[in-house]
Amino acid sequence: MQWEFTPEEVAKGAVDYGLAEFRKGLEAEVKMNLGGDDEAFLQQSFDLIYDLCYWMATGREFADFAATLDDDTPLEIHVLQVIKEYMRDNITMLGAILQRLIMDGVENGMPTHEAIENAARQHAETVSGSLRP
Repeated sequence: MQWEFTPEEVAKGAVDYGLAEFRKGLEAEVKMNLGGDDEAFLQQSFDLIYDLCYWMATGREFADFAATLDDDTPLEIHVLQVIKEYMRDNITMLGAILQRLIMDGVENGMPTHEAIENAARQHAETVSGSLRP
C-alpha cells in the first residue's frame, strides 16, 4: 500500500489512520494482487496475510508463525516468505498503528500494561468486526 504519510506520523498521532483503514486497504491490495473470483480463497488469503503482518509487527519471528499454520493453509510457506518481504512497509505501518493504540491509553492515564491490554482488545474487536467501544 502507498500512503501520503509515514509510520512515524501515525505513531506520534499526527495522522488519524487506524486499524480499520489499514485492513480495508490491505484487503483491497490482496484482492488486486491475487485476483480471481474465488471469494473464499481471497478471504482466507487476506486473513492469513493480515495475521502474518500482525505477527511480524508485534516483533515475532516468521519461522514461529509458519510453525502455527495448518497443512491446508491457502498459501504455501515458501509463498508466504516472499509475501512477507513484499509486506515489509505494511508490517511497519501496522506496528505504528499498534504503537499509537498503546500510546493513546498511556496518554489517557493508563498504566503501560493496561494500555497494552486495551490495545490488544481494540485490535481483537476490529478484526472480529465488533462495534463495541
